Amino acid sequence: MDIERYLAAIDELCSRPFPAEHGRSDAGMAGPGYFIAELATSHGAPTADAVERIRTAEDFHDVKEAISEQLNSRWGRQQLPWGMLTLRLRIDRGEVIPDPWNTASHVVDELNVWQADGSGRWVAVGVADREQDDEIRLLAIVTETAQP
Repeated sequence: MDIERYLAAIDELCSRPFPAEHGRSDAGMAGPGYFIAELATSHGAPTADAVERIRTAEDFHDVKEAISEQLNSRWGRQQLPWGMLTLRLRIDRGEVIPDPWNTASHVVDELNVWQADGSGRWVAVGVADREQDDEIRLLAIVTETAQP
């Protein structure tokens, strides 16, 4: 996995205009005020081998941390990782959570989050590995919507 390429993709999303409509973009999912980019995937159907899946997820989390170290150098050390459980509970109680945070809360357990200097945008990275029947994905989120 190529950390520099992932950082370049995040930089590009920080400068790109957001789409007017919800849907797919060349980076992944997008909508008014956000991008959810798939930086890397485990390619193909999920493995039936639990040990292999755990190893793959660990590799993706290691890459997430390497990206996070670089972003910490740019924008300051992020506080603690932002756990998604509270958002999922708020959604279950009927609260409306805006995207991209709503979508992210269903696929990742935690995000590392920064406010990008000079752009007014929020940047988050996480690993979508909650669903055993889905491939593992390294996600970058760029949005103008602050964390709820």
